[in-house]
Amino acid sequence: MTDTARTARAGVPERPTLDGLEETWARHWQEEGTYAFDRSKERSDVYAIDTPPPTVSGELHMGHVFSYTHTDMVARFQRMRGRTVFYPMGWDDNGLPTERRVQNVYGVRCDPSLPYDPHWQPPATPVSEERRKDPTPIDRRNFVALCERLTAADEQVFEALWRRLGLSVDWSLTYTTIGRVARATSQRAFLRNLARGEAYQAEAPTLWDVGFATAVAQAELEDRERPGAYHRLRFTGPGGREVLIDTTRPELLPACVALVCHPDDERYADLVGRSVRSPIFAVEVPVRAHPVADPAKGTGIAMVCTFGDLTDVTWWRELQLDTRVVIGRDGRLLPEPPHGVPAEPYAALAGQTVNGARRTMVQLLADAGDLVGEPRAITHPVKFYERGDRPLEIVSTRQWYLRNGGRDAGLREQLLARGGELRWVPEHMKHRYDHWVGGLTGDWLVSRQRFFGVPVPVWYRLDDVGEPDWSHPLTPDEAMLPVDPSSDPAPGFEESQRGLPGGFVGDPDVLDTWATSSLTPQIVGGWETDPDLFSRVFPMDLRPQGHDIIRTWLFSTVVRAHLEHGVLPWRDAVLSGWILDPDRKKMSKSKGNVVTPMALLEQHGSDAVRYWAANGKPGMDLAFDPAQIKVGRRLATKLLNASRFALGLGAADALRAPATAPLDTAMLAELSGVVAAATSAFDSYDHTAALQVTEAFFWRFCDDYIELVKERAYGSGPGAESARAALATALSVQLRLFAPVLPYVAEEVWSWWRYGSVHRATWPTTYEVGRAIEGTADPQLLRLAGDALGQVRRAKSERKLSMKAEVPLAEALGPAALLEQLTLIADDLRAAGRITKLDLLPDRTPDLVIASAF
Repeated sequence: MTDTARTARAGVPERPTLDGLEETWARHWQEEGTYAFDRSKERSDVYAIDTPPPTVSGELHMGHVFSYTHTDMVARFQRMRGRTVFYPMGWDDNGLPTERRVQNVYGVRCDPSLPYDPHWQPPATPVSEERRKDPTPIDRRNFVALCERLTAADEQVFEALWRRLGLSVDWSLTYTTIGRVARATSQRAFLRNLARGEAYQAEAPTLWDVGFATAVAQAELEDRERPGAYHRLRFTGPGGREVLIDTTRPELLPACVALVCHPDDERYADLVGRSVRSPIFAVEVPVRAHPVADPAKGTGIAMVCTFGDLTDVTWWRELQLDTRVVIGRDGRLLPEPPHGVPAEPYAALAGQTVNGARRTMVQLLADAGDLVGEPRAITHPVKFYERGDRPLEIVSTRQWYLRNGGRDAGLREQLLARGGELRWVPEHMKHRYDHWVGGLTGDWLVSRQRFFGVPVPVWYRLDDVGEPDWSHPLTPDEAMLPVDPSSDPAPGFEESQRGLPGGFVGDPDVLDTWATSSLTPQIVGGWETDPDLFSRVFPMDLRPQGHDIIRTWLFSTVVRAHLEHGVLPWRDAVLSGWILDPDRKKMSKSKGNVVTPMALLEQHGSDAVRYWAANGKPGMDLAFDPAQIKVGRRLATKLLNASRFALGLGAADALRAPATAPLDTAMLAELSGVVAAATSAFDSYDHTAALQVTEAFFWRFCDDYIELVKERAYGSGPGAESARAALATALSVQLRLFAPVLPYVAEEVWSWWRYGSVHRATWPTTYEVGRAIEGTADPQLLRLAGDALGQVRRAKSERKLSMKAEVPLAEALGPAALLEQLTLIADDLRAAGRITKLDLLPDRTPDLVIASAF
């Protein structure tokens, strides 16, 4: 059953209130299937939204309310325009944030070497800080079960908040990024990438987060300013020549593989192609030239280490240098020196943390006389994983990569062209996409050394001595998906052969969370599992998302759809701005300025909070302003009370009757312009402009029009019938204009006098409004009448008189043509202003003046 069924009208309550509307209507919408997707419709009748799946490892905040309200307004508008809206909700529940939350809540850590314990139970109460610092190791299966348990509870909280906010989601389309469908979809896409040569494995320098113990992709980096120091080191060149270099990382001296200068730097031209000897370790390293070297930085010649930063990686790769890795995955210097480095001096550094090794190395250099001058303090940008709290290291690891144009100029151009096909709202956001794609330096690293994620679906044969054959991974048939190589045996093998020579081993890694989230259109659209549904929703119409994840979610989704389907995954991308605190600073958990929404929703009502959100345009940041929420509450209350008043005048029985009186047709003519402007704004994803034009008219409708016609509407005869007809049309149209922004109060008022749901009603049109007008209509008459009435009100206010006070005489002065128009609405003006006598005095003033005598 849906709301297209005839449901009884509720009638106008004696004392309407906003309180309790959320519970009443949220339940009704769910029971009636108001927002259910109709999959029988053709693709041309479908509007499909690729809804962002929020991460459920924390609390929703006002930034979520802001952006998700924007999407919901689009969904509601499109539904009223006659489209069947495919509006799913997903939960992004795998990955590092969830693991960290589980560790903090339960005081555990995952140790995959431990056997599964079916009897293990997590603590029943929150653990202490001491327990968090010394977590209990548990096996992977128990750890993953804890992750699933915690995210399931979080998802219920999130869903309750979304329902209260009034998101018109079809909750039967809910998915999770760790669910069976998502795992199978993600693995299927990966296997097809692998079969086409788009996914590959390589041993290479990898950005590594020591705290999370996992590889990190380029898209997940951020620079943070950190204090450091330049240390000037003395290398020895041919003939004992002194060669000085500046470095912020002296602890990487044993990893040095070359010195690099600019090809045009004459200071070092004679050294290029020759060797110098490093201090402390006396290792011979070549001097090479490369255009990236900056002659103006430091001494103009740089130490290349494997690996201190991404520039080192570039030089190492392009100059084909040796590899001397000294930092391990635990963030400590390896216990043994790399090849060619003497063990004795290295022993002082072995096993130390990076900071500890730096202090030791500086002391060794100073004692040897190879530290020139004192270290010079600086502040410089340091690479961090966006969720991490320790600087990234670069270690050599075997990882899975997906081609994204970073090393393929042809693919890069294709992906840039895809960005050009996409409709960007706002348009300037396309530059961020172009900048990111154009600046890629490597392919997408998609493997992660974590536990709660979609497993990489491959195994490896073990040779006679138990070494894996990395170059020929074993893959499952797609019908087997999803699989977990850590617990499922490889095709053609028995579980008893796991880890034995001649047997197999499963890939221990999981896929990056973006490698799954990049497939949200395929996951929810039924790719390969529901071809009929997929044909109706893909490619989708809309991707709404934050502008800060263009380089991750948006770009990665474009990559996957391009590689698999040869198309864009959606037609339009609408980007949200950030929520700022009252000091215009971005809200974030780390800054402690986040505002959570539930209390605000309970205090002010969901419509009021949605009104605040609707005042932020796509791509624009919006300051959190409780005063704006209060304005929204007043608007919703006024809509209740004005509607009750209009319906009390008999408007409910006058719908579809014509308006004939000049003031009535003027009001409807202006309303027709509002409908046109609001429709155009919504079509352009400018919900803010749509709200502004609707709200401005509504207040004029309440403050001027209703006051001007209520005496006439109380009466009988053609004039009264015209007023009631105009009120009915205006109320019906305005309820629908407000419905995307204020869904609860619009539905409440609609239920008093109309059948079904306002959210299933058709969007108002200028034709509909024009059809209610009989005769001529001049929209300026309403503004003229409002101006005249306003002057009478001001005169009473200045004399501290009641608005009901009689005005024995009022004189209207102004151009003759203007006063001639005023005669058309004079009766309504006299009634509203309590004017006994109204005299018209033409051509006395250039503008309209109403002089009231008391």
